[in-house]
This record gives sequence, structure tokens and C-alpha cells, in this order.
Amino acid sequence: MQRIALLSDTHNYLDPGLFKYLDSCDQIWHAGDIGTVGICHALQKIKPVTAVYGNIDGSDVRKEYPEEQHFTCEGVSVYMVHIGGYPGHYPAALKKKLELLKPALFICGHSHILRVMYDKQLNFLHINPGACGIHGFHQVKTLIRFSLQNSEIKDLEVIELGKR
Repeated sequence: MQRIALLSDTHNYLDPGLFKYLDSCDQIWHAGDIGTVGICHALQKIKPVTAVYGNIDGSDVRKEYPEEQHFTCEGVSVYMVHIGGYPGHYPAALKKKLELLKPALFICGHSHILRVMYDKQLNFLHINPGACGIHGFHQVKTLIRFSLQNSEIKDLEVIELGKR
């Protein structure tokens, strides 16, 4: 079993209240708009980090992290990219890629809107953890924790870190 902390849109800010939620996790995943690579370096001191770069990320982040990640964790096929839309509203090229890859879990960020939705048409769970930074229009900083075990996504919880 792997316990995952999923973040997005930190925009170079790590809320001090975030860290107590990371201790019980095995991995940290970041869905882009990290800010600077120092954010991921700080997170890597706590747990291993898997991340993608976002549209605000500069060359330092882009040198260390790709635009997209496709991997398997605990038997769950995962596809992560920063800009991804949501069920019924994917960019055409991305929809084709999702149809080809057939992930069980699709993760994106960018919108600062927390969404956990099952895409019945493409048969996967879509997660956008919202934003846990202080820049943007969101009102509350959020992240998501969940477990992956025996090809299942379990124990999903939304965590609010307070107002931005």
C-alpha cells in the first residue's frame, strides 16, 4: 500500500500547516505550478516527490520535472499533467491521449478548482486537488490524500489548509 499526498498550484508557497499531513504519506505528488524547484526540494526532504511542471514554472522546474507523467503505482495506472480540464471538457489532443493510455487515475491542476469526479465515458477517476498556494482566485488552500493498494484507489480525503 502507498499513501499519497496530492498537491497542485503551490506557486512557490508551502503552507506551514501542510507538513503535518505529509508525515503519514509514502509519496508526494505535485500536479504543477510549483513555483521554483526549491519547493520540491523541500518536499523531497520529507517524502519522495513525483511532479509535473505547470505553465508558471520556469526552467529550473522544467529541468527536473517533465510536462507529463505516466506511471503505475500499486497496480494503478496514473497519468498526470498540469492543464487537463475535467470530464466532458478535455482539450481534444489530451482526450485522445487519455483514450490511448487508459489510466485508472487522471490527475491535473491549473484551475485551482478542487474536483474529484469519475469519468464514466473514459472509465477513470479524475482528481484536481485545487490549489494549496496563496496566489489565484481560490478561497481555501486544499490538498488531497488517498491510498493505492491492490489496483484500488481508497481512503480519499480532502484537506483544507485554511483561507489563502
